[in-house]
Amino acid sequence: MVEKKTYDPVAEAPRILADLAPYARPLTLDVKHAALLVVDMQNAFLHPDGAIYLPAAKTIIAVVKDLAAAFRKAKRPVLYTRHAEDPAGGNAGMMAKWWEKSSPLEGTFDAAILDELAPEPGDVVIPKIRYSAFVATDLEQRLRQAGVTDLVLAGVMTNLCVETTARDAFIHDYRVAVVADACAAPTLAMHRAALLNLAYGFATVTTSGAVREELNAK
Repeated sequence: MVEKKTYDPVAEAPRILADLAPYARPLTLDVKHAALLVVDMQNAFLHPDGAIYLPAAKTIIAVVKDLAAAFRKAKRPVLYTRHAEDPAGGNAGMMAKWWEKSSPLEGTFDAAILDELAPEPGDVVIPKIRYSAFVATDLEQRLRQAGVTDLVLAGVMTNLCVETTARDAFIHDYRVAVVADACAAPTLAMHRAALLNLAYGFATVTTSGAVREELNAK
C-alpha cells in the first residue's frame, strides 16, 4: 500500500538513524577534499505549483541552504544538479517511457532551481537527464579536477536520483555521505528504504549537524 500521508524528513532523521545503527559508519569527512552535491532542488519538486511537488521536501529547503552556506564558508565546492528533458524529446531514454514524459522540460518553470536555493557565483550547475548525475554529464571530470574524494549528497528524491547518484559515486570510488535530514522522497517508507540500502552498502548516512561540525573542525 502506498502511503498518502506526508512526513517531515527533518523530524524523522533521528529515528531513521537509530534504525540504521547496525550499519552505521562514522562520518570522517576529509574537508580539504570534500564537495556538496545538491540534487534536483527544482521548482518541479519543491514549489507548491510544481508538477511533481513533494510536500515532504518543504522542511529540507532551509537545511540544504544552510549546508550550502557551510561548504562555501569552508571554501569547498558546491554543485547542483538540474534534471530537465529536451522538449523535443529523444534524450531521456527509458525514463521518458517509464514516467510518460512527466519529468521537467528544459526552459520551463519546473526545470529551474528553486529561487531560495539559487546557486551563487562559483557554484556549479550540472544539467542531467538520468537518475545518476554521473551519466552523460561532466560531473566526474569536474570532481576530479577539483581534487574531490568525499562527496556529500542532499536533495530529492532520496529513492531515485539521490540514491542512484550515491551508488554511482561509490562505484566511481568516492567516499559518499548522504544527509538524512536534507533529502526527501514521496513517502516515508521510500525515504527510509533508500537510506537503509545506502547505509548498508554505499554511504555514510548522517545529519546536517554532523556535516557542519566536520566542516567547522578542520
